[in-house]
Amino acid sequence: MTITFAVLLGFALDWLLGDPKKLPHPVCAVGKLISTTEKVLRRIFPATPAALTFAGILLWLITCGVSFSVPFFVLRWLRGVNFWLGFAAETLLCWLIFARKSLADAGYHVYGAVKQSLEEGRKAIAWYVGRDTAELTEEGVIKAAVETVAENLTDGVVSPLMFMLIGGAPLGMLYKAVNTLDSMVGYHNDKYEYLGKFSAKMDDIFNFIPARLSALCMIAGAGMLRLDNRNALRIYRRDRNKHKSPNAGQTESVCAGALHIQLGGDASYFGKIVKKAAFGDPMRRVDRTDILATVDLMTAASVLALVLCCAVRLIVQNSLP
Repeated sequence: MTITFAVLLGFALDWLLGDPKKLPHPVCAVGKLISTTEKVLRRIFPATPAALTFAGILLWLITCGVSFSVPFFVLRWLRGVNFWLGFAAETLLCWLIFARKSLADAGYHVYGAVKQSLEEGRKAIAWYVGRDTAELTEEGVIKAAVETVAENLTDGVVSPLMFMLIGGAPLGMLYKAVNTLDSMVGYHNDKYEYLGKFSAKMDDIFNFIPARLSALCMIAGAGMLRLDNRNALRIYRRDRNKHKSPNAGQTESVCAGALHIQLGGDASYFGKIVKKAAFGDPMRRVDRTDILATVDLMTAASVLALVLCCAVRLIVQNSLP
């Protein structure tokens, strides 16, 4: 029950306060660990495909090992000193691991910027996406924001939720390390093609089940919000596996179906057009209010996932001898 309460309180704190500006964020420490370890490994291993692939495995093991073991032993020590001290520390970590409010705020930021002007919208979306934004149309800015909020439901809420309910804040931090590794080194380019290959694959594995749960919760959430959940299910079944990533298309396809718009499609990265699959049917033109609708959809799915996962944990826990 302790882990369940810590997760629930952490979710509530994130809902109310988001990421605290004045507290050091553990993900920043993970990022610094990745950067430092990468530099050391690049000095040790030659720049050959086999050596860099092995270095990438070591990078993943070191980063994830440290990210799990440090909070595990610190929390264990704090609980030994005082139960409530340990509980408070675990709740604090759960709060920092969740990112629902940050994701919602990102959507609101882009919405407000697009409302002012296209140029402001381009500046705002550049904070959250890796694609080139200087030449985006208003429709392109809106689509990028919708896709970001929909896709990151998995990374920012549901995956951390599931792993924390299984193994508390330490396993939640391990997941954040997996996700941060993918975002920092999991690229298909000259620098990271081999070093980041293992990290990218492990991120796919860790998010496989949570991405599908996110999609199902989003379909149910669409019904709650009086969006078209039937079309969301139809597009999900048809388009969910079109994305190069086995997970990203799960929630994007649901969102496209629920809003009656088309998402995805070709995008420019570092001056090069990258061919990408499209999700949904262009039943209407996108509108900036679609960003707000996607934030609502993400929030509804987050709450549904929280209730469902906590209920499953309590049922399993009570059924054990």
